[in-house]
Amino acid sequence: MKTYPLGGTGVEVSAMCLGAMYFGTRNDRESSFALLDQYVEAGGSFIDTANIYAHWVEGFQGGESEMLLGEWMRERGNRSDLFLASKVGFALPGVEQGLRAWQIEAECDKSLRKLGVDIIDLYYAHVDDRSTPQEESLEAFARLHQAGKVRFIGASNFRAWRLEQAHAISAANGWPDYCCLQQRYTYLRPKHDSKFGGQVAVNEDLLDYLRTRRDDFTLLAYSPLLSGAYTRDDRPLPEQYVGADSEARLAALREVAAAHDATLNQVVLAWMLHSDPVVLPVMAASTSEQMAENLAALDLALSPDEMARLNTAKA
Repeated sequence: MKTYPLGGTGVEVSAMCLGAMYFGTRNDRESSFALLDQYVEAGGSFIDTANIYAHWVEGFQGGESEMLLGEWMRERGNRSDLFLASKVGFALPGVEQGLRAWQIEAECDKSLRKLGVDIIDLYYAHVDDRSTPQEESLEAFARLHQAGKVRFIGASNFRAWRLEQAHAISAANGWPDYCCLQQRYTYLRPKHDSKFGGQVAVNEDLLDYLRTRRDDFTLLAYSPLLSGAYTRDDRPLPEQYVGADSEARLAALREVAAAHDATLNQVVLAWMLHSDPVVLPVMAASTSEQMAENLAALDLALSPDEMARLNTAKA
């Protein structure tokens, strides 16, 4: 699998990151192991989880994804071949939402134990905690880095100005800087001022900011396929994406997909990887067929004309 630089870390990661949100909950042990094996066999090594996954599934408390990954890594003996990401900040049963120093450090220790590893390669601030000074949060991440518990740090669900504020604080104190942002992003554009609960969608202001930092900061996209809404009749588009230029952009997707005998999902994923700057998708799959479909997008080459058509499609 092709790799791309992760911000200014000097490390390259898989073009497609595998989201493990429902491994150990909606996906049982057997199916989770099979999907993980399929991803690794395709050359992937970048796996994404979080301390909260997936407490909202009935009968579960959170942390199941990390524990499942730990079990899989022990059985396969492949920890050294992987680039592992986890997150802290959102609430789960018994844990309040926030990025206070003690929360970051305590949850990191819990994640290390559940994963059964000594170090997390990429540790995200999963949500922007406006009630805690960024200095406190970033200093806690710096202590984790110094202690050898975390290699790099990232942000998720942050606005552009907060990222720049964090960038300045880290530079002034000699602390590790956020190297990437994981944000809600897909080909369709949400309507202005759409709300996604605690999630934050990429907007033009953020894209403009990212272009100024293309050499030292990477954008990763979560929910790139809108839970199957591009291709499944039983999954309507989220209402935030209905209207405006959605029909024009869907038409452009269909035209490009037909020209390549590809699925809409594959075109969306390929569009991200052909974008400037490159956007790395955090893709998920619940079946081997879905995994194969997503991975096949890596072989889909979009021409400059096709990218222009996709980028400029509007009502």
